[in-house]
Amino acid sequence: MNINALTVTQVNTYIKAILDENVHLKNIYIVGEISNFLHYFRSGHMYFTLKDENSQLKAVMFSSNASRLKFKPNDGMKVLCRGRISVYDKDGNYQLYVDDMQPDGIGTLAIAFEQLKEKLSKEGLFDEVYKKPVPKFPRKIGVATSDMGAAVEDIKNITKRRYPIAELVIVPTVVQGDSAPDDICKSIKILDCRDDIDVIIVGRGGGSLEDLWAFNTEQVARAVFECNTPIISAVGHETDYTICDFVADLRAPTPSAAAELAVPDSSALISYLDDIKNRLSSLLYNKIDKEYQKLDNLLINTPLENMNDYINQKSDDLEVLQTRLFDGFSYLLEQKSNDLKNKISRLDALSPLKILLRGYTLTSIDGKTVGDVNDIKVGDAIDVTFTNGKSKCIVKEVTPNE
Repeated sequence: MNINALTVTQVNTYIKAILDENVHLKNIYIVGEISNFLHYFRSGHMYFTLKDENSQLKAVMFSSNASRLKFKPNDGMKVLCRGRISVYDKDGNYQLYVDDMQPDGIGTLAIAFEQLKEKLSKEGLFDEVYKKPVPKFPRKIGVATSDMGAAVEDIKNITKRRYPIAELVIVPTVVQGDSAPDDICKSIKILDCRDDIDVIIVGRGGGSLEDLWAFNTEQVARAVFECNTPIISAVGHETDYTICDFVADLRAPTPSAAAELAVPDSSALISYLDDIKNRLSSLLYNKIDKEYQKLDNLLINTPLENMNDYINQKSDDLEVLQTRLFDGFSYLLEQKSNDLKNKISRLDALSPLKILLRGYTLTSIDGKTVGDVNDIKVGDAIDVTFTNGKSKCIVKEVTPNE
């Protein structure tokens, strides 16, 4: 018996060809819930199962398509997949080869936004502890935005009006499209590397979620977080919130508001300083008035009130003191003079010259007075002093008293 047997490969290849040629299975949309999700990060391929209440279908999304997803699929998520049905001929299982996928009922960008927000929040990138204070009086303000839009003009006009001494350093930046995230990060780095930038404004004007998406990317969020210079995020309109807003040190609802937050109002500052000046002047004048009052009280309640009388009185007192001092000194001088005269008289009375006047003489040897007969001997040359002269004598005899 002749049997035309087919190999397993032939069967699988045949079935695969039938499915691949079916136009209804080439570009098919299938909605289902994801289960058994696996994402091989080395290859980038995603493998999962789509299921509903009664059935399930294996699916694969290769890295070339998976890399374009703006959200992260996970188990339990209901999605809408577009692709083709074919057979993997090595195991004979048919499956859905997914070209595109998006959340069913929720926008892809919206779910991607929430997923990244949750991820960065868990990492602490939104925590207040990392928020840097924005300086009150910046000298130079860096601006990373498009140099062609209304946003940069609003920032220029408001800064010039509110605080004209501040200088804007504008780095033209692509803020929309595929190249925008890289360019935003580059502009932030350029401004952060400068030593003279006090604060950076990053943002753009309004637009759709797709237009603003560059500011919802992880790379921009991390560039803002790692920036050492304080950053004000100003993306879109007041109702628009981006990931950049949560990471930045300060969020402004619009670019115009960012300029207002970045610089003080010079007119308000001048008014404030004028008020302080007036208050200080008032305090100073009040102080001066009080001191004048104290001086008036002193003039009224002290001799200073009649200064001439006071001076004349003190002058009279001084003259009296001078007279008393002069009289006292004269009296003391007279006493001391009389005392000196008495002492001189007494001293004069004891003078040897007085004795000589009475007929006595003074005997000396070699200038030394001889007061005892035993101090001389026969043959000594002695000097005898009279009141009116001297005589040299030789001792012939010495006779002591018995």
